[in-house]
Amino acid sequence: MCGICGVFEFGANERTVEESTLIRMRDTMTHRGPDDAGTYISPDGRLGLGHRRLSIVDLSPAGRQPMSNEDGSVWITFNGEIYNHAKLRVDLEKKGHAYRSRTDTETLLHLYEEEGPDFVRLLEGMFAIGLWDARKGELLLVRDRIGIKPLYYAVLPGTVLFGSEIKAILAHPRVSRRIDLAAFYHYLTFIAAPAPRTLFQGIHKIPPATRVAIDRRGAIRTETYWDPLAAPPEEGARYDDEEWSAARVRDLLGRAIEKRMMADVPFGVFLSGGLDSSANVALMARVMDRPVRTFSVGFKDHPSYNEFHYARKVAALFSTDHHEVEIGSRDLLDFMPELIFHQDEPIADWVCVPLHYVARLARQTGTIVVQVGEGSDEQFFGYDHYLRYYRNQARYFRRLMKLPRAVRRAAYQAARGLAFLLRRGGNRLDLLRSAARDETFFWGGAIAWREEEKRRLLSLDARLRIDGLNSHDVVLEIDRQATRLIQDGDFGKRMIYLELKNRLAELLLMRVDKITMASSVEARVPFLDHALVEFTMRLPTDLKIRGGRTKSLLKKAMTGILPDEIIHRPKQGFGAPVKEWLRGELYGPAFSAVMHSRLREENLLDYDHVERLFLAHRAAARDHSWHLWTLYNLSRWYDHWIAREAA
Repeated sequence: MCGICGVFEFGANERTVEESTLIRMRDTMTHRGPDDAGTYISPDGRLGLGHRRLSIVDLSPAGRQPMSNEDGSVWITFNGEIYNHAKLRVDLEKKGHAYRSRTDTETLLHLYEEEGPDFVRLLEGMFAIGLWDARKGELLLVRDRIGIKPLYYAVLPGTVLFGSEIKAILAHPRVSRRIDLAAFYHYLTFIAAPAPRTLFQGIHKIPPATRVAIDRRGAIRTETYWDPLAAPPEEGARYDDEEWSAARVRDLLGRAIEKRMMADVPFGVFLSGGLDSSANVALMARVMDRPVRTFSVGFKDHPSYNEFHYARKVAALFSTDHHEVEIGSRDLLDFMPELIFHQDEPIADWVCVPLHYVARLARQTGTIVVQVGEGSDEQFFGYDHYLRYYRNQARYFRRLMKLPRAVRRAAYQAARGLAFLLRRGGNRLDLLRSAARDETFFWGGAIAWREEEKRRLLSLDARLRIDGLNSHDVVLEIDRQATRLIQDGDFGKRMIYLELKNRLAELLLMRVDKITMASSVEARVPFLDHALVEFTMRLPTDLKIRGGRTKSLLKKAMTGILPDEIIHRPKQGFGAPVKEWLRGELYGPAFSAVMHSRLREENLLDYDHVERLFLAHRAAARDHSWHLWTLYNLSRWYDHWIAREAA
């Protein structure tokens, strides 16, 4: 796991890469790679690559990057892990390729020599790659299939910049800092900017499963190289058979966990005591000859949020080397400046706070690699609100859409006027709203403001400047692709596909990457092994929620491996008591940060409305914690990165 960056001067411009600039870009990410650093500048000075190294496999100097092939015609800077690199190496050595290290990086170089840009299709792992082919005069940028590793780029006149983090690109003297209004508008809905936009105007994030090629003239080609719905079915698979599918899930997950134990440094598991993290521990313990290291986080003053009871049971059952940390609101406030720095752009999920403290705990014990449970809830229908959306779509939405649009609009307007529906019937309002507007019913598992709500939040000037934008278009574009590829009309598959493409990649995985790497810890996500994802995307939704139970198939797969008390315990999401803190110690700092932010100079928000949200929340009249956290992150981000105020 590392930090990568680069500069490519193309076309007729006469600029060359300045090493001091490249080093400055690279060293904004020292936390991603505290163990080593390197640069490469091509002989003509037109291409520069930078690398910060967190040593995981082959800790010797032979693993230093940027790295070249035998004749120096191909250079790479690489962030991630390739779990099948040893298997690929055997075939490459048979073809005559000579190795100088034990690294997976070197395998990428030789595989590219054999396969060209299609080499990425043979990889199992997580990766962000910058590769320079001197013979073609082409720079290739690649992000892994699921989007576990981030990769950003900016195109300036005659120049392309890229980096693992936005701050590396911002370190280049020609990059200006302005807020991207479209990304801002979508952020208010999705609490993260959907790819390919970022909150910084002119800086793009490469979407999952995408490769971008830039030639010496500056021509850019973008291609999606993988889609979970386009994978061929397994030979002999019985996707409708619950017993067979549960056994296959157990086998694929076990293999994924074992592959992700590839490391020359200590590794462990973030353990909440829920089904996903406990499955990681149980299946890892099966193939280890020493105790699994486990790490848990809880809250000092709000024990109802804690899962220590279950985590300790799992730790005792599998005799793990267990570690815990407790935090409070003061810890959140102390961490906020670092949070804004490491996120680069706001990711308004307060899980980032406990995640930081448990990642720091792991690093303090000398644990460099951890496995986490991200992606399980999305694939196996682990949320109650997923189940509600799925059922409501089948029971009501399809029927509503058969009614004349005027009737649907009238029904929605009537529902809006009923206070009890506004307070207690949010899902029903979503249903009626979507039907009235011919919108896709499900927008994602983490939606803050929808279109009508944003009209109340935004200033009149902002509404005029952003006229024509609709966040539903982001959803609709992904849903159209899903509908084209899903032949059986399974709405649950469409829901999961949307989550994989947007919320999982740009919110959940980015919080994991940025926050763990802030402590120089590498997080691995076995539930998002692409073979497992391809398999689960073919399973009918009804198989995953048999008996009306969320995650029923995964629960069946883990029966006999985990105790029933863990498998069937009530779901408690990994969260934080921010709702309560925003009525206590956090209220003043958050209110001040939002109301006095330099963001006000952009004239984007109606601050009278914002103040009403704060007051209603503090009085416990409504729970606006999610909305307020979204604005708090946005305001702190703007002041640090755009206004460039000291924290």
